[in-house]
Amino acid sequence: MTGNIFRNGVGVGFVFFLLLMASCARMGSPDGGWFDEEPPRVIGASPADKSAGVTAKRVRIAFNEFIKIDNPSEKVIVSPPQLEQPEIKAAGRSILIELKDSLKPNTTYTIDFSDAITDNNEGNPLGNFTYSFSTGAEIDTMEVSGYVLEAENLEPVKGIAVGLYPADAPDSVFLSEPLLRISRTDSRGHFVVKGVAPGKYRAFALQDAEGDYRFSQKSEKIAFNHDVFTPSSKPDTRHDTIWRDTLHIERILAIPYTHFLPDDIVLRAFTETQTDRHLLKNERKDPDRIAFYFTYGHEELPEIRGLNFSEKEAFVVEASEKRDTIVYWLRDTTLINRDTLQMQVRYHATDTLGQLALVTDTLEMIPKTPYAKRLKQQQKEYEDWEKAQQKLKKRGERYDSIMPVKHLDIKLNAPQQIDPDRDIYIDSPVPIARVDSAKFHFYIKVDTLWQPARFDMEQLGVRQLKIHADWQMLQEYSLEVDSAAISDIYGNVTNPIKQSLKVKGEESYSTLLVTIPDTRGKNLVVQLLNSSDAVVKQVATRDEKAKFSYVNPETYYLRLFIDENENGIWDTGLYEADRQPESVFYYHEPIECKAKWDVTKTWRLTERPLFRQKPEKITKQKGEQQKTIRNKNAERAKQLGITYKR
Repeated sequence: MTGNIFRNGVGVGFVFFLLLMASCARMGSPDGGWFDEEPPRVIGASPADKSAGVTAKRVRIAFNEFIKIDNPSEKVIVSPPQLEQPEIKAAGRSILIELKDSLKPNTTYTIDFSDAITDNNEGNPLGNFTYSFSTGAEIDTMEVSGYVLEAENLEPVKGIAVGLYPADAPDSVFLSEPLLRISRTDSRGHFVVKGVAPGKYRAFALQDAEGDYRFSQKSEKIAFNHDVFTPSSKPDTRHDTIWRDTLHIERILAIPYTHFLPDDIVLRAFTETQTDRHLLKNERKDPDRIAFYFTYGHEELPEIRGLNFSEKEAFVVEASEKRDTIVYWLRDTTLINRDTLQMQVRYHATDTLGQLALVTDTLEMIPKTPYAKRLKQQQKEYEDWEKAQQKLKKRGERYDSIMPVKHLDIKLNAPQQIDPDRDIYIDSPVPIARVDSAKFHFYIKVDTLWQPARFDMEQLGVRQLKIHADWQMLQEYSLEVDSAAISDIYGNVTNPIKQSLKVKGEESYSTLLVTIPDTRGKNLVVQLLNSSDAVVKQVATRDEKAKFSYVNPETYYLRLFIDENENGIWDTGLYEADRQPESVFYYHEPIECKAKWDVTKTWRLTERPLFRQKPEKITKQKGEQQKTIRNKNAERAKQLGITYKR
């Protein structure tokens, strides 16, 4: 009897074990059970969350499971801003915070973790979690939010600090005092400043270089305006979607919440033009030129006096458009072959009082590759050429007995299919010494005969030529340049050039007409952009209309700026002069231009807020995907053919 019971017990236990294993195999994840899909939960804090009268600078927040913090130095924001970086770390089931700065009296402190907190195993995010306490008797709970955009192109600005000052604070407060309360923008340029007390405020943005939370360097990116706002709140409802799986919605929940206002602050960030002039570097990277790079240009170029050579007639000078980069090309090959050029250089630079003054530097300019090494390279080139000619000779093929002279290798920017509003450009790698216009020939094909056509040519700078012609639709042209038409400063000349061109017909193009209401009298520069946000064409207008002709079939975008000083270029702002950057707007959707089409658009500049204007396809700063519960159990249940409910 006992033996039967024992045997029956073993049998029952064995069957139960098999059923348990089958159940685990059917319902569990690969590690033996359902995945953890619950975010970590706060079970306590010391001091307690939203406590008043706090004097302790150490905070411990406890959770119901092991947690981790993702990149706390960037994602966790302590407000008011801390001049000494606080220590924030995960320790098992807790987060430990130690504030290093002294606590301010009667002040609300917020520690905004954003989505940095997740559980240790599955990475389930806690969500936007903020801990707060007050050193006074009351805690401030208001919030304000908005966006920071690049003033020049409305790109979202990621990671810039955004803070508040009282509305009645003088403008100098941004230069002298840390921001009152701060936040930091996410990948969409969005910010939320929390723990705000009742009152009136202005918002500022600062890419803080020194960690002092004030505008202390002109190189820091900033944003400001004079808009004054009063934080407020109202009850509201938002809708959250609960997904059964990745394709099916389980239900939509209406969740009441407190809606804080304003929530649409827009700050346009810019970097001031660096008017302080300093020499960044000088170099002789190549033996035939010496380059100087400055932080800012000046109408008077640096003056060079040779110490071991004569500077008279020694250089051809090439300056950039802003005159902040100047290249001195050496004319004389004997100077090029000299490894060390000693010189004194006089130039204007900003002194300690912020005034321009003449500075004299004594320099030794040494090329990257010494003359002896360059000679060896030339010798090797000659030997390689000679071996190649010997091989040709042995095979009975045509060969040269004298190594050909290198020609001036110019670049001709002239496509075979050319637009009627386009010019031809010729670029030289070194300065041009002479242009023989008699060796330039331009022809148009009339019936079957080539006849001379009129063209104009001008030199741009020291290394570029521009050729302009009055193109006729559907006509064929030929540009023919004789040998030695262009000579460089070293006596090298060009090979002959022949380029055929054909002007496309009217049916190949689209015309775009844009009407911009309520802008009459304003000087607008309207820009047609490609899919890389680069300017293809631009027109200036004051009559509410912009017309783009000869538009190649493609998808385009539109941007404009209000050219306040009518200089034709976008200008940045200046804080001390209380000058905002020139206003920029984007048309909110792409424009499809097709051949033979006339496209018309009406563009109301303020119809959409700035942070919703720039089309996503040409926005380079993409919004990062927010951390969410991955819903792995629903996917696994679907694979197993069973229903799973959380």
